[in-house]
Amino acid sequence: MSEGLVAVNGTRLHCERAGAGSPLVMIHGDALDARLWDGQFAFFAGEHEVLRYDVRGFGRSDPPGAEAYADVDDLKALLEYFDIASAHLLGLSMGGRIATDFALSYPDSVGALVLLDSGLGGYPWSVEIREFFAAIFTAAREQDVEVARALWLQAPGHETIFAHSEAEVFFRRMVADYSGWFWLNEDPGTELAPPAFARLEEIQAPTLVLVGELDNRDCRKIADELYRRIPGAKRKVLPGVGHMSNLEAPEQLNQLVREFLSRHNP
Repeated sequence: MSEGLVAVNGTRLHCERAGAGSPLVMIHGDALDARLWDGQFAFFAGEHEVLRYDVRGFGRSDPPGAEAYADVDDLKALLEYFDIASAHLLGLSMGGRIATDFALSYPDSVGALVLLDSGLGGYPWSVEIREFFAAIFTAAREQDVEVARALWLQAPGHETIFAHSEAEVFFRRMVADYSGWFWLNEDPGTELAPPAFARLEEIQAPTLVLVGELDNRDCRKIADELYRRIPGAKRKVLPGVGHMSNLEAPEQLNQLVREFLSRHNP
């Protein structure tokens, strides 16, 4: 296993690698970091070369500077740094959005896609979600990041994690460690244009869509879009699970992902 900061694409990203086999990259959600995959990292390292990393601005990776950047380009540079020509991508929420954008930007670099409770670039979010994010930004900038973190724990879809004591403690710890950089600063990051929402039919990679039965309505609708419009996509709804599916039902999720990837390894 190796761990540390690597200099790529004008920034430094904290990453961790382990295992051998077909490469698998794990991409975390918003306000979290690569620790999100503690329940998956060692499990999949038994069959894959696994890479998990903190997205720019999260965890131990550097925050954005003044220059424009794109998360997909950071990921491409990271793969090139480790001489990985193509990898499976496993992303939750924001990580699912990045994985989807990457599959459209660099289709030859993707083996298979696994999208958990995924976001989606260009998706028309509901008033509820837009107002929630506006409240987070306002709290961080006009009160304190700690207030914004407390609000983040109450995001739609997070309710069910509090029924899992160990997962709740772990989740709270990650959120408490988030710097709040994106809540406090203007992000020079660029988005895919046209956005993924308008281009899902172009995705070539075999895709598995996983979503919690009790996730927020927007993420359930996104799962429907991904399943309906990505050619050949498979879908599984996880019963009794909310937005943090890999923390709430790790054993079930690991088996579903393992089974899917085993059919798409080179």
